Amino acid sequence: MLNRIIKFSLSNRIVVLILAGLLLLTGTAVLLRMDVDIFPDLNAPTVVVMTEAPGLAPEEVEKLVSFPIETSLNGATDVRRVRSSSATGFSVVWVEFDWGTDIYKARQIVSEKLTEISDALPAGISSPVLGPQSSILGEIFIIGLTADSTSLAELRTIADRTIRPRLLATGGVSQVTVIGGDIKEYQIKLDPERMKYLDVSLDEVIAATEGINTNAAGGIIYDYGNEYLIKGDVNTSSPEDIGMSVVRSDERGVVTVADIADIEVAGKQPRLGLASVEAKPAVLMTVTKQPSTGTIELTENIETELAKLSKSLPGDIKMSTDIFKQSDFIDNSISNLQQSLFEGALFVIIILFFFLMNIRTTLISLVALPMSIIITILVMHFLGLNINTMSLGGIAIAIGSLVDDAIVDVENVYKRIRENHRLPSEKRMNTVKLVYEASKEVRMPIFNSSLIIIASFLPLFFLHGIEGRMLVPLGISFIVALIASTIVALTLTPVLCSYLLKGDDKHLTTESWASRKLKSVYAKALDKAFSFKKGLIISVGALFLISLGVLFTLGRSFLPSFNEGSLTINISALPGISLEESDHIGRIAEEIILSVPEVTTVARKTGRAELDEHSLGANVSEIEAPYVLDGRSRNEMVQELRHKLSEIPGVNIEIGQPISHRIDAMLSGTEAQIAIKLFGDDLENLYTLGSQIKNAASEVPGIVDVNIEQQVGRPQIDIRPRREMLALYGIPVNKFVEFINVALSGQVVSQVYEHGQPYDVTLRIDNERSNSISDISQLMIDTNKGKVPLSSVADILSVTGPNTINRENVSRRIVISANVDGRDLRSAVNDIKAMVDEDVKLPEGYYVAYSGQFESEAEASRTLALTSLGALVIILMLLYSEFKNFKQSLIILINMPLAMIGGILILRCTSGELNIPAIIGFISLMGITTRNGMLLMSRYNNLEAEHYDVMERIIKGSTDRLLPIVMTALTSALALIPLALRGSEPGNEIQSPMAIVILGGLLTSTVLNIFVIPVIYYMTSPKK
Repeated sequence: MLNRIIKFSLSNRIVVLILAGLLLLTGTAVLLRMDVDIFPDLNAPTVVVMTEAPGLAPEEVEKLVSFPIETSLNGATDVRRVRSSSATGFSVVWVEFDWGTDIYKARQIVSEKLTEISDALPAGISSPVLGPQSSILGEIFIIGLTADSTSLAELRTIADRTIRPRLLATGGVSQVTVIGGDIKEYQIKLDPERMKYLDVSLDEVIAATEGINTNAAGGIIYDYGNEYLIKGDVNTSSPEDIGMSVVRSDERGVVTVADIADIEVAGKQPRLGLASVEAKPAVLMTVTKQPSTGTIELTENIETELAKLSKSLPGDIKMSTDIFKQSDFIDNSISNLQQSLFEGALFVIIILFFFLMNIRTTLISLVALPMSIIITILVMHFLGLNINTMSLGGIAIAIGSLVDDAIVDVENVYKRIRENHRLPSEKRMNTVKLVYEASKEVRMPIFNSSLIIIASFLPLFFLHGIEGRMLVPLGISFIVALIASTIVALTLTPVLCSYLLKGDDKHLTTESWASRKLKSVYAKALDKAFSFKKGLIISVGALFLISLGVLFTLGRSFLPSFNEGSLTINISALPGISLEESDHIGRIAEEIILSVPEVTTVARKTGRAELDEHSLGANVSEIEAPYVLDGRSRNEMVQELRHKLSEIPGVNIEIGQPISHRIDAMLSGTEAQIAIKLFGDDLENLYTLGSQIKNAASEVPGIVDVNIEQQVGRPQIDIRPRREMLALYGIPVNKFVEFINVALSGQVVSQVYEHGQPYDVTLRIDNERSNSISDISQLMIDTNKGKVPLSSVADILSVTGPNTINRENVSRRIVISANVDGRDLRSAVNDIKAMVDEDVKLPEGYYVAYSGQFESEAEASRTLALTSLGALVIILMLLYSEFKNFKQSLIILINMPLAMIGGILILRCTSGELNIPAIIGFISLMGITTRNGMLLMSRYNNLEAEHYDVMERIIKGSTDRLLPIVMTALTSALALIPLALRGSEPGNEIQSPMAIVILGGLLTSTVLNIFVIPVIYYMTSPKK
């Protein structure tokens, strides 16, 4: 079949050239329109359920909200894990589904379950709300708003009422969360003294203010053929008008709202979060994209919209867009990969020209590069895949292999032209027939070697979870590019050879100097190798055993560290600290961070935004700090930063990176590389045991940023009713609860509309009159015997209670998190486990689970190990189908251990770490290195058919195939040098370990292959 394809192409040369031109044009057009992103779609199918429970303590939120929601969702179809966090007045439940679950199906399942329990939730708790259809990795843009004269309340109003709606209207935006500033509301601040003096009860106030600012609908009347709409226009935005509203009118006189309360426009209380930019108060807006939306295009659309908006904003408002933009990392990554592609292609050109010394043969071989890449782009487009660092990385790794088929074809045509030229003129073939015969001669081994390389990449497609999502597109692009190069070599390469390589061209009738010299040196070296056959085999075997020993000394990790050009720093103070004090600590941290010369700007969130799945307490600040390295390494900068921040007393510091930070959160639910999860019932015991685990983990070398979730007691004021007194004074429990809610928490009773925008009208006791236990004790509650102090019917106590309660799979848990610096992840986790087992004794009912990147690494390693055995069997079957000789197939497979030698030693000399990309590099070598052995073995068999004896066919066959072997190996290896050398640059981090392993493996396998395979072939062949 392959021969028929070659013959058809040569018979229809013009058609092949036209189709190639059309492919180039179409592929270029598609390439310009394709989405570009940092990673493939990594959004785990997770549904976030958020519920507001105003005023409830964390333990009440857990009992009344989180637990019922968790219980209803655990065990639902395809649900793999349910987590929750219960904070003051707020519950977040994360429902994680199996990878591959359709997100729409997942949201439907959650919605149906919530419908079943929504009626069972207590009164006063809002209906559960589903979070945006995105994930934590969908956060692509942070915008900072600061101003000189515009107040923070006005700034927040502009963010909420002007900018946010415009951004949400931008196609592809899923959510925009806003934090910082003051949320504007109209407040009716009741004065208990005036209420007591005028004998006004809270019930009267609530009855009078419910709907106090709501327009009335009067219906429609018809008169003289006209239709008139009747409207009671009650709504007003004037505090004075609201104050004139009547609360009571009887024989005792008229009492208005203004008589018993102060009405003012102020910031909503309590404030949940604050923000700053460069240590100045600000409003921060975080934009989250929808799944399958191109980040770069969406970012450009957002920036265009912001540019339009900025023209209509007050002149003193500054809009900062350099805090965090995922597109910056994408641009850098794609640019670096493109540069690596370009430089790799340049190495290929140099190698081809050096050995062939002919511009036309070099050009013919090089045509395979753009054609293969264009075909790959087209196939990815039709498969619905986008361009990202993984798919580009697959092409970058394949760049050297893409010309291999063409090189072998062109070199063989080149050789046949020289042989043809030496024949008498009457026996010479015409160019088309010569090209066909030359291509046919090498086609099957090259085709089968491509199948073997494809088989070696099959284990990638068995990876699950985030590692599968990241690496499968790399495998797809590599395989598609390789298939495309084979198609080009079958069709376009012979056609170009027939046009550009003429048999009477004097430049093609002589072999290049480099080729002649290389063959001469090789022939002498091969002759000496046969003089030390046993010594050679023993030495290589010993080298392989040494490399296996070195393999077990390598560290283990999941993925290499990214270089994102930005830091995410968490500052955690003790729970119970006020938002204002936490803001002060955060401002100190910002000033310290800005003192590091590489840092360009900082922005901070303290606490959380409304209905935000980042359920941070008021004691936690999250700081974004983009940087530009100048003379120092990233590690040196981070070490200085960690040292300076450690001087802030009473806080925990955790330093990560935005995207890595979010990947960790998606894997383990915590934003660190290692999450030690301690499960149990009692919160105090959990924290005590967790502190012991933290201390044990801190002793492990290389472990940094060791933190424990601050699930500790925070001060609370507990109002406990004395029920006998409630009965004595005739106070129903629901009225007691209503009094506490309204008096201390506040209750929204109506809304004010300004320019069509609604603002809450909130009724509450003036905060200044309820700031302490004594103030609260003196609040007057209505009874059937008149007003009495709250202390008469309730005990008001100062107690402690949890600040947050976190749960996972219906069990309370506390997380001890840590990062690793200067060592591999797997050994660090093993050391932590050993230390914890030795130092911490867990009581009955408590247990520890370790989570984080190392879990994915262990699972992926097991999967790759098992599937690689299957790939090896397939490779052996393909070799046997080619040579019909089991012994020869095994001889070719010797290339694999030869390649492992170089791969292991080069890893030891570079990172010293075996991660998933490096393992994939070893798997790739299984297929790539068999090509050289197949070329040798097929030539030996051809010469055997021509009745050459063993030694003659080894010498002639080896020298005949030396040039294509060396050229294909060097193009494949040297094309990877840019990726290997620039592994720390954005975009190259994941591909670099693969490139390093393949580079080292190709060098040793090629050098040893051209000596070891001939020697073993000689030793195993019958001598005649």
